[in-house]
Amino acid sequence: MKKGYWISLYFKVDSQESLKKYAETVTPIIKSFGGKPLVRGGKHETHDGDNFVRTVIWEFPSYEKALECHKSKEYQAGWSLAKNTTKRHMQIVEGFSTE
Repeated sequence: MKKGYWISLYFKVDSQESLKKYAETVTPIIKSFGGKPLVRGGKHETHDGDNFVRTVIWEFPSYEKALECHKSKEYQAGWSLAKNTTKRHMQIVEGFSTE
């Protein structure tokens, strides 16, 4: 089974407090769907394209679990804490394996 990934590229964050509340609220929800944080902010260097203020990547046991988590009412309620003060590009991607 191929893993699933949430990839979020943040253009703008108007309220660090809202983003912090969102992260504190959704982290246990995402983990309950098997989500594992791989990237959450940190140092970065942009070589091509737009520079984003923040990058977040979560790995899930499957693409289906990643979709299920995002569609859950619990996650959506958590996202409502930051969506009015945050502009991001978020996509859910199926992983690739050569194994």
